[in-house]
Amino acid sequence: MEVADCTMRDIHQNLGRHRHPVWQVCLLLPLLLVACSPHERIEEFTGPTMGSLYTIKYVRTAGTAGAARLKQETEAILARLDRNLSTYRPDSAITRFNQLPAGQCAEMPEDVRYLVAAGAGLSARTGGALDLTVKSLLDVWGFGPAGRVAQPPDAAQIAVARARTGYQHLRIEGGQLCKDVDVQVDFNSIAAGYAVDLVAARLAELGAASHLVEITGELRAQGRKPDGSSWRVAIEAPLENQRVPQEIVALDGWSTSTSGDYRNYFERDGQRDSHTLDPRTGRPVTHRLAAVTVIVPSALQADGLSTALMVMGPEQGLAFARRQQLAALFVIHDGQGFVTRKTGVFDQRFASGARP
Repeated sequence: MEVADCTMRDIHQNLGRHRHPVWQVCLLLPLLLVACSPHERIEEFTGPTMGSLYTIKYVRTAGTAGAARLKQETEAILARLDRNLSTYRPDSAITRFNQLPAGQCAEMPEDVRYLVAAGAGLSARTGGALDLTVKSLLDVWGFGPAGRVAQPPDAAQIAVARARTGYQHLRIEGGQLCKDVDVQVDFNSIAAGYAVDLVAARLAELGAASHLVEITGELRAQGRKPDGSSWRVAIEAPLENQRVPQEIVALDGWSTSTSGDYRNYFERDGQRDSHTLDPRTGRPVTHRLAAVTVIVPSALQADGLSTALMVMGPEQGLAFARRQQLAALFVIHDGQGFVTRKTGVFDQRFASGARP
């Protein structure tokens, strides 16, 4: 017997306070389960991370490491990433790099170098719709660690911040990361997805081959539950005062990420401003796209691509997703309601009722 456990959290934190807008999901969790083997059962653990929570569910078999070991290994990965990637920690590796002037290099942990390279690939792929060097823009708009600003930036302030952005100004030289101009890096668009990928891989190494990993709303599932059914997640409809599943997808070897602004926005002088910032203009997006979900094998890629599509908007984003053969679902503001658009790949693989 299964019921939907819709314990939702407002997730707009970034490694301390994740600012990446995420369209919430509900995990469909078994409350009563008759296992195929007395040695197989679903177990779970949870904990705080990145200003929010993580939840791990896995199938215990005879070869699975103990629950305490699985949690210890998971939290060791998350603690390492916090030390390396958090812009909210003055002692993190990326904070130290961000404080360097133009023309400097610094030894950086592998996590930082890997994500910079992954981010550069996503930036090139998306025409700059995703760019990791947006911290100066986030700060000037009040989306960064310092929090809200009294007034929106003027054109001159935006121009100054934009001059300090651009992934092409970063380069990796061996174990060092270098900057050509005074850019500052913010990993909020891909860090949680990266964490999901790392934790999922470690769980598999420790004998938990069938698992569902959720970190601040980013998800990855692998394998089947003891009764042979898939791990299933519900994608929530973008309703401000209700939590209603719109699509239920079965995942096995797939990751999903949703970005959206229908709950994560702020109002100033009657104007609604999105927390989604377009690196190409230096300004919050103003299009009609309310939320977009991407399902691909890598959680890092899902995280980054959902952000990029949210930046692109409904027309450009949908065209890009179709060209790239992405499984993507778009929800678009239409008057007082919403309309949904899906790519053909999404319908073929993940539409409600489809079997993986």
